[in-house]
Amino acid sequence: MGAMNNGDTAFVLVSAALVCLMTPGLAFFYGGLVRRKNVLTIMMQSFIAMGVVTVLWMFGGFSLAFGSDIGGVIGNPLDYFALNGVGMEPNPGYGPTIPFLVFFAYQAMFAVITPALITGAFADRVTFKAFLAFLVGWTLLVYIPFAHWIWGGGFLAKWGLVDFAGGVVVHVSAGIAALASVIYVGRRKLKNGESTAPHNIAFVALGTGLLWFGWFGFNGGSALAANGIAATAFVNTDIAGAVAMIAWLAISWMREGKPTMVGALTGAVAGLATITPAAGYVRPWAAALIGLASAIVCYGAVQIRARRGWDDALDVWGVHGVGGILGTILTGVFASAVVNGVSGAVEGNWRQLGVQCAGVLLTGAYSFGVTLGLLKIIDLFTPVRVSETVEEKGLDVELHGETAYDLDVAA
Repeated sequence: MGAMNNGDTAFVLVSAALVCLMTPGLAFFYGGLVRRKNVLTIMMQSFIAMGVVTVLWMFGGFSLAFGSDIGGVIGNPLDYFALNGVGMEPNPGYGPTIPFLVFFAYQAMFAVITPALITGAFADRVTFKAFLAFLVGWTLLVYIPFAHWIWGGGFLAKWGLVDFAGGVVVHVSAGIAALASVIYVGRRKLKNGESTAPHNIAFVALGTGLLWFGWFGFNGGSALAANGIAATAFVNTDIAGAVAMIAWLAISWMREGKPTMVGALTGAVAGLATITPAAGYVRPWAAALIGLASAIVCYGAVQIRARRGWDDALDVWGVHGVGGILGTILTGVFASAVVNGVSGAVEGNWRQLGVQCAGVLLTGAYSFGVTLGLLKIIDLFTPVRVSETVEEKGLDVELHGETAYDLDVAA
């Protein structure tokens, strides 16, 4: 066992709280982007994930992700079931200076927000009952295996793939699942002239602020200690988010004629998502380049999505999926041994770049296929998509019997 350090423990506990705040932040971000008649539904999907996934994480999920390795594929489900063996002593493999219980809590917050990210793709058209089944199934079949493969000593970790804070585990998994769900669920049914414009951009700004704030815990806390790697990840996170926000705003301003708030906020989130896998492996100058690349590539992905007619309502694939892929690959380009012992192609380690690319291809294909299959299976037992009547009237009233605003104005 390692020697517990009170400073490291406090730092990771605060980081866990910051990551926890990201899921309500996501609820506001998504809630502002949808139409008024569906705002509570999408916020409910984020908040209920905080309950359902936490329970799953305690009763088997954490053990499957971080238990003793079984064939490089999954952890032993009995090692830490119901927090058995998860206490105040450190586990050398998972934060040697913090209680293992703190590591459990920190990782629980990652597990919570990842499936919540997917909800932005199929906004306005999925039943709550089907979403609950999807939430459980997807966490067990996609998120937990990914966490084990990369962070829990599974086969991708043995290959040498590095993912500092969730480029693959969080963003590729959710972003590619978002694309699969959009293809399966289909486009929203809109009346002639019906707008899908955000109903509350102030909510979007509030959500972005909470996400950016929480991202310091998301990336910085992944060092699992209050040290120089945490400081590097913290600074890189801010730099990439800032550069991407400015670059996205400039691109959209030139193309669309006006500097929009939604454009700036979307760019910031793209930069934050893209730096996530690289945050603790690259120098700050590389973080700036990654932020710039994220704005260009993710903006392009959003345009491709629109031209192809994919109704990814809140651009989860274009921002999180493509951002996670880009960031994971660029980790293999810019990683510096001086930062965290891993070299990339710029330092002559082309193998690292190859491993990063291979990992992205494999995990992306897995997430897409399993998500598609899971939705088909759920549809056999309960409808995944709401009826046209429910979609027209709004999911808040029809599914939950509530409205976000007590207004006598049509949504």
